[in-house]
Amino acid sequence: MTSTSTQSTNNQSKPAWKIKLLYDGECPLCVREVNFLTKKDRGRGIVRFVDIADLNYSPQDNAGIDFATAMGRIHAILPDGTVIQNVEVFRRVYEELGMGWIYAITKLPILGAIANWLYGIWADWRLKLTGRPNIDAVIAQRQEKLKLKSNSGRCKVN
Repeated sequence: MTSTSTQSTNNQSKPAWKIKLLYDGECPLCVREVNFLTKKDRGRGIVRFVDIADLNYSPQDNAGIDFATAMGRIHAILPDGTVIQNVEVFRRVYEELGMGWIYAITKLPILGAIANWLYGIWADWRLKLTGRPNIDAVIAQRQEKLKLKSNSGRCKVN
């Protein structure tokens, strides 16, 4: 009895997706990439896309990755809970969607290190390059939106 119930519990808890990609839904380039990857997924559910800019984003549902951390570098979560980041995220997503050849060269140690270094420069500059305020301002704006959201359902007494 225990092996059957354990097996059904494990089957229920195993996600259908192969990789969960955390992305910034307010970044036009990120959204363009997600739209491209969504088309390549063709409704198979291989990649689960999670918009960290959504006010309902929950770190608890995403390996404890808070908004500020997710904004700093791209992150993904594997079904076993492993968190990956930087170029490895792109490499794994593209591999899962059958386009691994695009990032295959980044598996080579030296080229992988260079790719991560270049991605780090991009990540540090992406807000400015897409016409957005710096990370501290983005975080402050989010906190204000969350505060307004939590207060919107309350009655005010004067």
